[in-house]
Amino acid sequence: MRIHALPTQLINQIAAGEVVERPASVVKELVENCFDAGASQIHIDVEQGGIKQIKIRDNGCGIDKDDLALALSRHATSKIASLEDLEQVSSMGFRGEALPSISSVARLTLISRTEAADCAWAVSADGSERNFDPQPDPHPSGTTVDVRDLFYNTPARRKFLKAEKTEFGHIENLIQKLALSRFDVGFLLRHNQREVLNLKPAASQGEQEKRIAAICGSAFVDHAVKIDYAASGLRLHGWVGLPTFSRGQQDMQFFYVNGRLIKDRLVAHAVKQAYQDVLYHGRHPVFVLYLELDPALVDVNAHPTKLEVRFREGRMVHDFLFQALHRSLAEQRPGQAPARPIQVQTQPVAGPSFVAEPRPTPSQQIDLPLSLAYAAAPCAAQPSAANELDAADMGGHVYKPQQSTSYSAAAGGRGARETNLTGAVAEQIKAYAKLNPQAEAAPAGQAMPPLGFALAHIHNIYILAETAGGIILVDAHAAHERVTYERLKQHYHNRAIVSQPLLLPIKLRVTAAEADLAEREHEFFLGLGFELNRSGPETVVLRSTPALLAKTDVDGLVRDILADMLTNGCSRKAEQAINSILATMACHGSVRARRKLSIEEMNALLRDMEQTERIGQCNHGRPTWISLSHQDLDKFFMRGQ
Repeated sequence: MRIHALPTQLINQIAAGEVVERPASVVKELVENCFDAGASQIHIDVEQGGIKQIKIRDNGCGIDKDDLALALSRHATSKIASLEDLEQVSSMGFRGEALPSISSVARLTLISRTEAADCAWAVSADGSERNFDPQPDPHPSGTTVDVRDLFYNTPARRKFLKAEKTEFGHIENLIQKLALSRFDVGFLLRHNQREVLNLKPAASQGEQEKRIAAICGSAFVDHAVKIDYAASGLRLHGWVGLPTFSRGQQDMQFFYVNGRLIKDRLVAHAVKQAYQDVLYHGRHPVFVLYLELDPALVDVNAHPTKLEVRFREGRMVHDFLFQALHRSLAEQRPGQAPARPIQVQTQPVAGPSFVAEPRPTPSQQIDLPLSLAYAAAPCAAQPSAANELDAADMGGHVYKPQQSTSYSAAAGGRGARETNLTGAVAEQIKAYAKLNPQAEAAPAGQAMPPLGFALAHIHNIYILAETAGGIILVDAHAAHERVTYERLKQHYHNRAIVSQPLLLPIKLRVTAAEADLAEREHEFFLGLGFELNRSGPETVVLRSTPALLAKTDVDGLVRDILADMLTNGCSRKAEQAINSILATMACHGSVRARRKLSIEEMNALLRDMEQTERIGQCNHGRPTWISLSHQDLDKFFMRGQ
C-alpha cells in the first residue's frame, strides 16, 4: 500500500489507546484539567463504574465560547506556547490530547462558562474534530465534562474492562490520591447517585491531617511524623510513618512532585535506603510526601500518563531525599518526639517481638481496651558535639542530647554486687565502657526525664519504669543493642575508614560502562576504603579494601556497588555491608535476655536511650519500648467510670 494520511478520528483513537486505559484514566485527565483551571470545588458523578457515565463539574475559570472547538482538537492547549514553556512545565497537563482522545471513544459533551460571559455554551464531540455547534446553556461559572458510553465504538477495548465494582474501586482510589495532592480543593464523589467521598478544602495542618485520616485511616496520622526540610532549591515536606508502623505491601506510599502524583524508581530507592536501618525485614514504610523544586529540573513529559518523571539532577535529588528522611527518623528520640503521642499497636505490625505467654483461663481473661504508646513527655535537650547535624544544609532542626550516667559508672557504684557478675557479663560491660566513657551522675532534684526511672526488671527481660505520664516497658537487650550499634557506627566513622592493602590484587571482569564508572569515580571508591584501578576496556583491579570487610566477599560487593551506581547514580552498598558487621557486633555485645540488671544499670540504659538516635527500634526493626499513659491505666482499672 502507498503512504497515506490517517483519518483524524482514527488518530485520536490511537492516542486514546495511550491515554485512556479504563474509566479511571478519564477521571484522572479531567480532574487534572480542573486543577489547572483553578477550581476550588470538584464534583465527580459516576454511573456503573464509569462505563455508562462520568460527569465532572468544577468552579474554575471556564472556557471561552470561541475556544470550545479548539479544546476538543488535537495539540491545542492554553498551558504552553514555546519550547521554553515546555522545559519548565508547572501545570498538570499540557499536551492537549485528552479531550479529543476521550471524545473519539465515548460520547462527550463539554459545557463551560467564564466569569464574564452572559451564559454557558455546550458542544458535543465524536473525535472527528468537526461539526461543532455551540449551544447556550444555563450552567454556572466553571466547566462540566459529561462522558457517556465509554468504548461504545471500540468493543474490543470494552471487553478488557473489569466488573463495575472493580472499575469504580480504581476511580475511588485515584480520587483519594488526587485529594492528597491538593488540600485547597474540595472533592465530592458519587457513584450511582450515592455519595462515597466528601472532602472539604483543608487549610490548617489539623484539617489536612483529618483529610489524610479520612483517606489513609486515623492510625496513619497517629503513627506519623510531620517533616519539613529544604536545601539547594529543594523542599520535602509531609508525613512519614514510624518504622514500627509498616505495611506488608506498598499500598500506603504517596509521593508528589510539584503537586503531581508519581511513581519513580529513584525516589523509591532513596526511601528504601533511608529506612534500611530501622525497618523490620519484609515490611514497607508508609508516607505522604511532597517534593517541591524548580519545574526546569524535572521532565514531566517522560510518560503519556505522566506517572513517571525524569530528574535532571537525579543524584542530587536522591541524596536530598535520603538525608531528609534519614534525619527525620533519627531525630525521633524520647523527649524530642512529636507533640501528639504516637500510638503503637499491642501486637506491632512489624511482626511478633514479644515472648508468647500462656493464655489465661476464661475466668481470668479481662477484655478491656489497652493502648500502648510511645511516651512523648517534653524534655529540654542540651548540645552534644558528636551528634550535632548541620541544619543549615538541609533545613532540619538540630537536636542535641544530655549526658547521662553510663553502665560503667553505674556498675562501679554497686559495691558488693560487683562480685555477682559473671565473667561474660563483666566482659560485656568492659567492652561497653570503651565506647561509653564514664559521665558524672545527673544532679539531685532534676526534673523527671522522658523515660523516667526504673522500678523493676520483669522476668529478667523487660525494664519497668515510671514516667511523668505513666509507665513504660523496655526490652533491655533490644534497646542496648541499638545504643551499642549507634555508638559503634559513630566510633567507626569518626576515626575514618581504615584501608587494608591486598597481598594479591583481585582482577575483576566488568562491563565497559562499569569500567568507565570505576575510572571516573576513583576518588569515591578511595573514600570508601577501596583502591580500584582500571586495567583494560572491561577490567578493573582491586588493590585494597576496608579493613572491616577483609573477610567478606569484597569482589562481589564491588560489583554490586558498580551496578547500583549505574542504576541509581549512587550506592550505599559498602556502608550497608559495614553496618551489617557492626550490627552483629552490637548484638553479641549487648546485655543478654534473662541477665538480671540492677536499678543503677537499668537507669543508665534509660538515660542512654534518651540520647540515642533511632532508639524506637532495634537493629532488626523491632520495637524497643512501649508506654502506658495515666489514661490507659485508668481505663484498665475502670477508674472514674
